[in-house]
Amino acid sequence: MSQESFIYSFVARGTVVLAEYTEFTGNFPAIAAQCLQRLPSSNKKFIYTCDGHTFNFLVEDGYAYCVVAKESLGKQISVAFLERVKADFKKRYGGGKADTAMAKSLNKEFGPIMKEHMKYIVDHAAEEIDKLAKLKAQVSEVKSIMLDNVDQTIKRGEHITSIADKAEDLRDQAQRYKVMGTQIKRKMWYQNMKIKLVVLGILLLLVLIIWLSICHGFDCTN
Repeated sequence: MSQESFIYSFVARGTVVLAEYTEFTGNFPAIAAQCLQRLPSSNKKFIYTCDGHTFNFLVEDGYAYCVVAKESLGKQISVAFLERVKADFKKRYGGGKADTAMAKSLNKEFGPIMKEHMKYIVDHAAEEIDKLAKLKAQVSEVKSIMLDNVDQTIKRGEHITSIADKAEDLRDQAQRYKVMGTQIKRKMWYQNMKIKLVVLGILLLLVLIIWLSICHGFDCTN
């Protein structure tokens, strides 16, 4: 397998190409740029076939990694190259330099690095494909664990919702009891006031009767 299996490669932030490398002439950069404009922002891998070549993309965390290869080159080898370039790029520029870099400003630094990765992948294709297969198996296992955790969270969520509903019912009942208690207190207060008024009225009546009796006694004596 010759290094000519890889034709062109770049790393982009969004749609801004920060570094690219090729030793060939042609319209590969233009076609790759057109593909880049149409790529969704989700973290996924994409492939576009044109005129006997594949345009392979790996999109992750706002960055796009691309390699153009001959169609005869296996897809797994291109993916292995992209994974290797992504890891190296993040290691070198993950501290923030890539977030503010201008278009193609990393060509001189990272262009030769992409060339080295192309050569390494070609020379160690079987080894890199094996690593990629193991990585996929690990990712699948993690997804399975995550899905199980999500299921458990949903179940707990249903339980929490049930508790929340019960708590809401208790709050409603407490509010109703509070209103009823206030009404009962008000009713008892009115009843107590009526009793007090009746007792006061009786006392006033007795005082009046006694006073009239006293006054009548004085009149009789006179």
